Amino acid sequence: MIMRMDGELVRMERATVRVTGVVQSVGFRPFIYRRAVDHDLRGTVRNLGDAGVRIELEGSVEGVDAFLADLRERSPPLASVETVRVDRESVVDPAFGTFEIVDSADGGSDAAGGGTIPPDTATCERCLADIRDPDSRYHDYWATSCVDCGPRFTVVESLPFDRPTSSMAAFPMCDACREEYEDPADRRYHAQTIACPNCGPTLRYGRFPVDTGTVDVSSTDSSAPAEGRDPFPDELDAPTDDRAAIESAAEALGRGETVVLKGIGGAHLACDATDADAVERLRKRTGRPAKPFAVMAPDAGAAASFVDLSETERAALESPRRPILLVERNRSRSPADSNGDDDRLASGIAPGLHTVGVMLPYSGVHHLLFDAIDGPLVMTSANHPGKPMLTANGPLVDGLADVADGALLHDRRIVARCDDTVARVVDGDRRLVRRSRGFTPVPVPLDLEGVEPGSTSVLGTGPELDVTAGVLHEGDCYLTQYIGDVDDLDTFAYFEDAVDHLLDVTGLECPSIIAHDSHPEFNTTDYASRLIADGTVDRSVAVQHHHAHAASVLAEHGRERAIALTLDGAGYGPDGTVWGGEVLDTSVANYERVAGLTPVPMPGGDRATRHPGRLTAGLLYANRTDTDAVERTLVRRDVPFPGGFEERNLVCQQLAAGVNTPATSSAGRFLDAVSALLGVCSERRYEGEPAMELEAVAAGGTAIDVDVPFARVDDRPAVDTPVLFDDLVELIEEGRPPADVAATAQAALARGLATLAVDAASNRNRDAVALTGGVAYNDRIATRIRERVTEAGLAFLGNERVPPGDGGIAYGQVAVATARASQE
Repeated sequence: MIMRMDGELVRMERATVRVTGVVQSVGFRPFIYRRAVDHDLRGTVRNLGDAGVRIELEGSVEGVDAFLADLRERSPPLASVETVRVDRESVVDPAFGTFEIVDSADGGSDAAGGGTIPPDTATCERCLADIRDPDSRYHDYWATSCVDCGPRFTVVESLPFDRPTSSMAAFPMCDACREEYEDPADRRYHAQTIACPNCGPTLRYGRFPVDTGTVDVSSTDSSAPAEGRDPFPDELDAPTDDRAAIESAAEALGRGETVVLKGIGGAHLACDATDADAVERLRKRTGRPAKPFAVMAPDAGAAASFVDLSETERAALESPRRPILLVERNRSRSPADSNGDDDRLASGIAPGLHTVGVMLPYSGVHHLLFDAIDGPLVMTSANHPGKPMLTANGPLVDGLADVADGALLHDRRIVARCDDTVARVVDGDRRLVRRSRGFTPVPVPLDLEGVEPGSTSVLGTGPELDVTAGVLHEGDCYLTQYIGDVDDLDTFAYFEDAVDHLLDVTGLECPSIIAHDSHPEFNTTDYASRLIADGTVDRSVAVQHHHAHAASVLAEHGRERAIALTLDGAGYGPDGTVWGGEVLDTSVANYERVAGLTPVPMPGGDRATRHPGRLTAGLLYANRTDTDAVERTLVRRDVPFPGGFEERNLVCQQLAAGVNTPATSSAGRFLDAVSALLGVCSERRYEGEPAMELEAVAAGGTAIDVDVPFARVDDRPAVDTPVLFDDLVELIEEGRPPADVAATAQAALARGLATLAVDAASNRNRDAVALTGGVAYNDRIATRIRERVTEAGLAFLGNERVPPGDGGIAYGQVAVATARASQE
């Protein structure tokens, strides 16, 4: 159709545009409105029930072309456009007179799900300026947000993401918020979480008297809880205002007390990170004698007073994702001083470690607290050991009254709990340790050669510990938030809820294939069996643990095949042994074990992982097979056993008889054994502790040049770890410093494994080596392996978008199941 516009004849057309990606609750519809108006287009934009957006346009061909270019190139900061599908036709009868944002569609999608709700995002600088502006109506308001920041994943109930389908539905907008919400020129135009002190969520602070366990309150004013709010416990009922609640909490922290602090996707237990007594009390009350605490600093400059920040680390800390970042302490302090007080951090923050988990404020309540206090705060998850984090006000008060001295709570419901993301810069690159807040539920593409996106749908359950589940749809893998260890029944129930919620907020149906670990006794394996039995899924695929690790790297990088070093603490091997130091020649669909570490006995099985002196005995015995010699070395080196000499004798008897001594080729267990040999760590109180403390000691040492011994095991080359272990004993008995011996153990292990991988690549004509598994977080080991691989002219691959540890297993399981399905 030709129309006259501004005195000129213009060819008109209509376009229907379907956009997928992170395009809901990120200011995308206001952006579309402004671009349409700029290009003199008429029509509508609406959210769809699958998290996508549908746009109807009418206008000139040139205007539509310019609009589509803007759509792809000028999207809002939090938006991520994945696909744009455009249907164009000539206009016969114009249907629109203006351009409007219209009500969202409950269904109305053009595809079966797969849109993406945005993750929670830290308070932006403009909202923070509003909070601190005395003339702003948002002054001192903790829940200030806009289209560029604030909670998303943790408040949405279902699709499409609008205020009525989120926990913000319980807070009707006041006139002033409604005016901004409806103003196309305002950055809060159609911001679903808009709120102010007059209409939004409120704060209350209550103090827990030690003698009664009841609550004595200095708190905010609030009307009776409305339906859909998170009710405050009756005790938290004294009228005041949000600022007074924050000041009361700050005063409590200043007195050395512990405060429950409810945030965006969960709650923390907070105390003064410079107060050694407060930190020690928190450890005793929580039953966390050694697990490292995270520290929140007001800004990166303050963090730099106790850790050394590279540019990469500072950028990660200050990003809108706001992870906990594991950073080395200031180099002015040696690892040996890491347990001592200084004027920056208290003792006991991260006992025995050379790193500290640091994060910056990501919610308005954090910023307001730091306006009222000096110094950093400990921030540790508000949960009981092994249990999911508490999120609702009632359980937070009832469950933590014996742990905390008070609670700063708000009345917005947390729909989906979401732990903090944890990351570390290793060998110059960021590696995710725990992928959660700030990332979930943004998908990770699955790049598999020869596999058409949408050819299959898969649910990956993850392993047993540090679980994250994943769902594949149209070539993208949607990962849940961090869940934890599902050997606990409450955490396993959380796992099931998290999978259901992920399907809800992506608009996906339950996939037809379920992929799980090959360990027959994992709860996640049983879950897969149940879904098969009740007909929820069509079939299951068992994926070996280390193959899943390897496949996760290949799928991230779009590689069909590589040599993979999969190094961790444990994984169920098809030969019945415990794997963990493997060199695999792997494709995404299949693998072959081609080299690794010499298997050694683990006396007592799982007990040896908790008391690594048993692993020390196993390595000594593997090279001697003389229990008297083993016992003499254990006594000479004063390797402790919980049961004293009687337990030491029993362990030696077990080794001689071969009773309850499963074999392991684990790199993590080798490092644990070295840790016990050096007297660094003789009891594992949290996952990874012995090897992490060994790394801290090694950071202050210089590796001694030793020959790496090799052997053949089942006709495969292997690093002869028992011989290497004896070499380390000799260095100790020569009087070499423990730090140097620790550094030597790491360097020799890395050099030996890298040599095996490079040789395998040469023999099998592979052009890349991948490194994955929990040992990949060790900076010195990862760096040495990468240097050896690149010196050989090979590509070096690592996990970049999913964790190298068990949090990336579900992604690898999905990749393996998808690749195998494509070959059928």
